[in-house]
Amino acid sequence: MPYLELSLQCRAADEAWLERALTDLGAISVTLLDAEAETSNEEAILEPGVGETPLWRTCVVTALFEEGTPRDALLAALESIDPRVDLATAEFRDVEDQDWVRAWMDQFQPMAFGSRTWIVPWDHPLPEAADVAEAAVVRLDPGLAFGSGTHATTALCLDWLDSLQLREKTVLDFGCGSGILALAALKLGAARAVGVDNDPQALIATRDNADRNGVGEQLSVFMPADEPTGTYPVVVANILAVALEALAETLAARVQPGGVIALSGILKGQDEALVERYAEWFDALEVIQREDWVRITGRKRAA
Repeated sequence: MPYLELSLQCRAADEAWLERALTDLGAISVTLLDAEAETSNEEAILEPGVGETPLWRTCVVTALFEEGTPRDALLAALESIDPRVDLATAEFRDVEDQDWVRAWMDQFQPMAFGSRTWIVPWDHPLPEAADVAEAAVVRLDPGLAFGSGTHATTALCLDWLDSLQLREKTVLDFGCGSGILALAALKLGAARAVGVDNDPQALIATRDNADRNGVGEQLSVFMPADEPTGTYPVVVANILAVALEALAETLAARVQPGGVIALSGILKGQDEALVERYAEWFDALEVIQREDWVRITGRKRAA
């Protein structure tokens, strides 16, 4: 079934009432984009405070309506609700129906990390370079996951895991999301992996992806409050810098003496403070940059 799409700009302060108005007028969905993204790099919104919903200074609000929704009546209704709405920016577009998740997944291609690791869509043929005994292949359905390896922070962590000797080791993936890092570790030879995340949906995705990759029996997943106290020879935490700062003592305590850690989800410029913070427990701290993001690695000092 075709749809009618309405897009218009608004200030961040006006977004909430405009979204409610569009929903009240029958919008099936409402999405937000940075209005300045076409003229500059999109401004990242990465570290909201508790209870905050930060927005760009100017947003493009896009609403999807059923086909046949009267356009003029829709604009008139919006103006009657609040004359602040900027109708001069309003644009309509007819949108054909499609499988939106599948359309996005069709753009997701196999990706290689390090010398052995491959992330491959479920229904994609295995690349020739990945069809070898030493390859560590993780199959993912990005429509069901919270991470597919396309982001620089995930890529940095996958490269790092690929460089390690993981045979017979246990790996902690703190902030596991889709479980991609834990799965890669298992495919690279780790004996076991533990995934921790504060989002129950992430744990479901991790468990599902592990089962479908044939490593479900080697993986355990926990909410932070339920994670058993333990230490690990390898810990990876791909979360935000503010969380890495707040959890520094917790994460350091999870690494065995002599064990290694990788921290990512860090924008360039945030690394110096984190290196100083983690130097309390780790030696050989190294910063590697990819695009605007960095990864910090280090080795836990012996007790």
